Amino acid sequence: MAQTLTAPASTGQPIGKTADPCVMVIFGASGDLTRRKLIPALYNLAHAHLLSPQFAVVGIARRPMSSEDYRKAISEDIKKFATGDVDPELWDSFVRRLHYISGNFDDKQTYVNLTQLLGKIDKEQSTPGNYFYYLATTPDAFGPIVESLAEAGLMQQDSNHWRRVIIEKPFGHDVESARALNQQLLKFIDEKQIYRIDHYLGKETVQNILAFRFANGIFEPIWNRRYIDHIEISVAETVGVEKRGGYYDTAGALRDMVPNHIMQLITLTAMEPPVSFRADAVRDEQSKILHAIQPLSAEEVLVRTVRGQYGEGVIAGQRVPAYRAEPGVPPESRTETFVAMKLAIDNWRWADVPFYLRTGKRMLVRNTQIVIQFRRAPFVLFRDTPVENLMPNQLVLHIQPEEGISLRFAAKAPGALMRLGTVDMNFEYADYFGAQSSTGYERLLHDCMIGDQTLFQRADMVEAGWCVVSPVLDVWKALPPRHFPNYAAGSWGPKEADELLERDGRRWRNFDK
Repeated sequence: MAQTLTAPASTGQPIGKTADPCVMVIFGASGDLTRRKLIPALYNLAHAHLLSPQFAVVGIARRPMSSEDYRKAISEDIKKFATGDVDPELWDSFVRRLHYISGNFDDKQTYVNLTQLLGKIDKEQSTPGNYFYYLATTPDAFGPIVESLAEAGLMQQDSNHWRRVIIEKPFGHDVESARALNQQLLKFIDEKQIYRIDHYLGKETVQNILAFRFANGIFEPIWNRRYIDHIEISVAETVGVEKRGGYYDTAGALRDMVPNHIMQLITLTAMEPPVSFRADAVRDEQSKILHAIQPLSAEEVLVRTVRGQYGEGVIAGQRVPAYRAEPGVPPESRTETFVAMKLAIDNWRWADVPFYLRTGKRMLVRNTQIVIQFRRAPFVLFRDTPVENLMPNQLVLHIQPEEGISLRFAAKAPGALMRLGTVDMNFEYADYFGAQSSTGYERLLHDCMIGDQTLFQRADMVEAGWCVVSPVLDVWKALPPRHFPNYAAGSWGPKEADELLERDGRRWRNFDK
C-alpha cells in the first residue's frame, strides 16, 4: 500500500488546486538552487496541502551518494534554508519521498537508471507516470538532457500521463543562440511541455500587477499615454557577483537581467487586457508588447543606453572590492555590472511614453520597483497662491524586498495659506494578508504540476526579448567602454544614468533604504 504525504490537520484545507500525482526529477540536485529554493518550496507546498499525496522527488547529480545519504544531507539543509518552522512529522513524511541517482548527464546509463527508478516509484507510490524535469544545470546541458530524456522514452506523453520540463535562465546568450536552443528542444518535445522559468514571476507583487490593473476600475481608465508621463523600472542589488565571477563576466548585467526579468515586468505593466487568464491569452498580449518595443538604431544606442561597472566602495558600513577584484573576474574586465536604457513601445496606448529601466550590482540599496509617474495637473488654479509648483502623482509597485504598493499625491497643509504637502499612501502585503513563508518558487512549481503555463515564457517571447537587446550588444561589442569602473559600490550607478533622464527633464525615484 502506497504511503501518503500529508500535512498536519491543523494547517487547514488547501487554498487552491491540489497538484496532480507526479514525480519531480531534478538535474543538478546537489547544487545551491535545489538546497536553498526548490526543496524548501516543495516543503511549503506540502505544508499548504497543495502537493498530491502521490508525489516523489528524484535528484540526479554527479556527486556519489546513496538515496539515504541524500535524505540526510537535505534534512540538514532544510534547517538552514526553510522559510519557516519545519513540522517534524510532515518533514519525515516528505523526506521519505526523496530519491537520488549518481550519474553524468551525458551518460546513457544515467537515463537507464532513471527509467528503472521511475517505474519503481510509479508502482510503490501510485504516481501514474506523470513526470516533470527541472534542469538546474548549466545552459549548455539543456538541449542534450532533453534529447537524452526523449531517446529514453521519458518525454512521451498521452491522454493517461504527462511529461514536462522546466528550464532555468539564461535561455541563450543572444537571438541566434536562443532561437537555436528553441529549435533543438522542439525537435524532441512540444512547446506545451516546455516551462521556461523566471523566478521573478513567483513574487506576489509581480503576479498582482494584472489583478491591480484589471480588477480596479479607478486605474485602468488612466493607464495610458493621456495620463501617464513615463514609467521607470529599477532592479537594484547590493550584492556583487559573489561566487559567480566566472559566469557573470561572460554574461554581464544586460544579458543577465534585461531580456528576461525586466522584459517580463515591462510586458505585465504595459500589456492590453487579455480575453481571459488562460496561459496563451495572457502570453499573447505579452508577446505583442515585446514586438512593439522599438528597436534601437546604432546611433540611438549611444544616447539611450548607459553601461557601468562598479569600483570599490562602502555598503552598509563595510568596504567592498571593485568588480575587477572579485574572484574569477579578469583584472581588465570590460563587462558591465550596470545598465540603464530608454525604450519606447510603438502602439496606441503607449505612444510617446518613455520606459526607463535600470539594473545594477553593488547599488546603494536592494530594491525592485515599478514607478508609474502621471502627468502634472495644470498649474493655472494655483497661480496667485504661495504654491510654486505641483508635484506629479506617482504610483509605485514595490516588488522586493518589501512587497506592496504606494501612491503619492498632493494634499493641503493645515493653515490659513494654500500650501501643499506630499502624501504617501502605503500598502504592504505583510500588513494586510500576513507574512507568508515563500521562496518565490512555490507558485511556479505548482503551476507546472497542474499544467498552467501563464507565468512561463513562450519561445516567441524569449526570442523577442533578445531582439530588443541585440542592437545594444552589437554596439557595445564594437565600442568597448573607456572609463570602467565608472561608479562606486554603494551608489546609484554612473552619473550618465542620471543624465539619461535629466535630458528629458526627469529624474529617477531613488530610495535610501
